[in-house]
Amino acid sequence: MRSTVADIMPPKVRRALKKLGSDIDVARRKRALTVDMMVERIGVAKSTYQRVAKGDPAVSLGVYAMCLFVLGFDGLGDLADMRGDDVGLLLEQQRLPKRVRVKKDEGGGL
Repeated sequence: MRSTVADIMPPKVRRALKKLGSDIDVARRKRALTVDMMVERIGVAKSTYQRVAKGDPAVSLGVYAMCLFVLGFDGLGDLADMRGDDVGLLLEQQRLPKRVRVKKDEGGGL
């Protein structure tokens, strides 16, 4: 039997998706949008939106992105932005050489 992402998903990620789904549903209600209005704007079936609201990991990222867009949240593109990647920046800094040497056969002159 084939495993799915949901089968190997860490509990922390599963909880984050459930929270995202719940937050999307709360934001929808705060904006006085019905489920029917949401699904029309997102372009999905009502059952798909209901799965989003539950944080189903099998729903595509594109559907979650459309939900956020419809609700007016536009920060999705910045989630993994390299400027905010503190771990990546630290690793990059650690890889920098302590000294830079020019090989004699390369010249290195101006």
